[in-house]
Amino acid sequence: MRRLVFSIVLLSGFLIVACSSGQPGIAADETSLDLGDVINGDILTRDLTLRNTGKADLEINDIITSCTCTQATVDPMTISAGQSGILHIRFDSGFHGPDLTGPLIRQVFINSNDPKQPELKIEFLVNVEANALSAG
Repeated sequence: MRRLVFSIVLLSGFLIVACSSGQPGIAADETSLDLGDVINGDILTRDLTLRNTGKADLEINDIITSCTCTQATVDPMTISAGQSGILHIRFDSGFHGPDLTGPLIRQVFINSNDPKQPELKIEFLVNVEANALSAG
């Protein structure tokens, strides 16, 4: 009986230590955005909150965008457990020249050390309208 109690106490202690070390978890309040209409040549910026829902530091390893017309940064690149950071997105609607108009979809991919979701995708839609000055 004494061995059984000792084994249960030892196992319980191990489980408590294993669970308390935890893992990071990445989350965003929004992963799909509609940025509306923009005049070709204008630059749009948006900030989104990224949260670490885990129990260990979330490390942002890389940020990739689907097009060079879009830039993104995260501040800070390491987010403590239970804390948040900011994803800064910058979209240059005139990057492809004055003739590109219409709806566009762009993505930002955030790679982190979250073992359950190593890549978080943020997607946005924007409608690029012709610039009256360059059209005339």
